[in-house]
Amino acid sequence: MSRPSELVKGVVSIASLPSVYLRVTDVINDPRSSAADVGRVISEDPGLTARLLRLVNSALYGFPSHIETVTQAISIIGMAQLSDLALATSVIRLFRDVPEDLVTMESFWRHSVACGVLARVLASRRREANVERFFVAGLLHDIGRPVLYMRASDQARAAFDRTRQSGEPLVAAEERVMGFNHAHVGHALLDLWKLPPSLREAVACHHAPEQARRFPVEASVVHVADVFANALGLGSSGESAVPPLAPRAWKALGLEADLVSGVLEEGERHYEAAAQLIVGHRS
Repeated sequence: MSRPSELVKGVVSIASLPSVYLRVTDVINDPRSSAADVGRVISEDPGLTARLLRLVNSALYGFPSHIETVTQAISIIGMAQLSDLALATSVIRLFRDVPEDLVTMESFWRHSVACGVLARVLASRRREANVERFFVAGLLHDIGRPVLYMRASDQARAAFDRTRQSGEPLVAAEERVMGFNHAHVGHALLDLWKLPPSLREAVACHHAPEQARRFPVEASVVHVADVFANALGLGSSGESAVPPLAPRAWKALGLEADLVSGVLEEGERHYEAAAQLIVGHRS
C-alpha cells in the first residue's frame, strides 16, 4: 500500500494549486504590495473574482452595503483573509473522477462547507483575529478522502465494508485496512502545497486533536465543527455515523456548554447560502 505522500503525488490534477492563488500569495508576502496589487491579480481570474464577491456579499458576512470590487473587499476583510477565501474557492474545483459509489462530490463539499462554516462560528465565539483561516481549515479537513477514493478505491471500499459490518467509525476502518487514514493523506497534500503549518496540523489532527502540538486550538475547533456538521447531517464525506467528541477538544476552546445550541443555529443559518455559493458555482 502506498504511503500518503506517494498517493498525493500520483494525482496530476491536484498536484499543484491554481496558479492565481500562488500569485496572490506571492503578492501578499511582498511588503511593497498594496490591496490594489492583490486585487489586480485576483481580477485576472473572472470566475474567482465572481465567487469571492458573491461570498463576501452573502449572509455569511452581513455587510450593510454591497461590495463591488475585490480591492474594496480587501479593505474591509483584509488581504490574508481574502487570500484564504481564494484558496477555499479554488481547491473545490480541483477534484475530478471520484468514484460515485463511494461519495458524490456535491455531498462531500457540502459536508466540508458545513464544517468550515461551523469552524468559523466557533472561532468567532472565541474572538479569534482571523476567522477565515478556521473556515478554510474546516473546508479542507477531509481533503484526503477524495484522494483515497481516486488513488486507493479498492482499499477505500474495503474500509466502507468494514464500517458497515462492524459499526466502527470510517476513520478507524481506514486505519485497519491501510495503516493510515484520510487525515494523514490530507496533511501530505497540504504539505505538498506548502500551505501554513497551522492549516496542516488542523487537518492532520482533526480526529485526534490531543495530538496537535503547535496548534491545538485550530485542531480542536475543526474537530468540534466536524462532529457538529456530522450531527446535523449536512452532507457527507463518507462517514455514516457521528464521530465521538473529544472532551479535551471542547475544553481547549474555552467555551461554555450553553453556547452549543446558538453555534448550531448560527451554523445552520449560514450553511445553505455558503454551500450554494461555493458548491453550486464550481465553474
